[in-house]
Amino acid sequence: MNQLTLSPSQVETMRRELDEQGYTILRGVVSPERLADFHRYITAEFAKAPKFEGGGMITGHLNCYPGRSARFAWEELEAAGVVDAVHAIRAGRENHMRSTLNFNMPGSVAQHYHMDGAYLDDFLVCNVAVVETTLVNGAMDILPGTNRRFLPFWKYALRREFRKTTRLQMQPGDVLLRKSHTWHRGMPNNSAEPRPLLSYTFGEKSAPEGDPFEVNGGEPVFYANWYSTSKAGQLREKVYKKAPVVYAAYRFVTSVGNQRGYASW
Repeated sequence: MNQLTLSPSQVETMRRELDEQGYTILRGVVSPERLADFHRYITAEFAKAPKFEGGGMITGHLNCYPGRSARFAWEELEAAGVVDAVHAIRAGRENHMRSTLNFNMPGSVAQHYHMDGAYLDDFLVCNVAVVETTLVNGAMDILPGTNRRFLPFWKYALRREFRKTTRLQMQPGDVLLRKSHTWHRGMPNNSAEPRPLLSYTFGEKSAPEGDPFEVNGGEPVFYANWYSTSKAGQLREKVYKKAPVVYAAYRFVTSVGNQRGYASW
């Protein structure tokens, strides 16, 4: 297990970077060897998991509850002082944890820029790189500073916020802490292997009661991303994959005069 000692000044630096740019990165926190074992395990679980139509299968980005297999990384985050640091930064706020995973499949396409959830219901996301994440296999694209004000899509587009594009390349065991209302997107995985990214959220409203690693009886379960598995959902996902500008135009029009609870989409 890699140990990380966080001094008060380092925690303050984390707080400042989160406030100013919406994210901060800690290098070499979780054991790469154990993450390699986890990668083999979760990839094998996906291979035998029931498949569904749509729900991210077309665009190549799926969600997953990793179950108890992800407990080791959380324990290493605790041992390294990362969890305590997050609680200090979010003192006085709810910090119920939710354990999830993004499964970026080979051949995926770029997602649209988005926030996670609504602007007023911000929480903190802790991503752990399971494998080396590069420009080839879909390193996250993030827009620094977009956390500092609410941006309906029309304003995001007119201000050309996408020019802030920043790709976050990480090594196995690196940790990305980001505010949920920082705009970002998943990117194409042009490698031959899936690129999983562990996620632990602090203060998300959908956090489960009880042990977050025992969801689905502690067994991994893959489930739909943004798109539904209905016929309409599949059509919408196919349209986005072939002509993303159509969805961008839809977002622009529907965001004018409609904040929809401060949601970015």
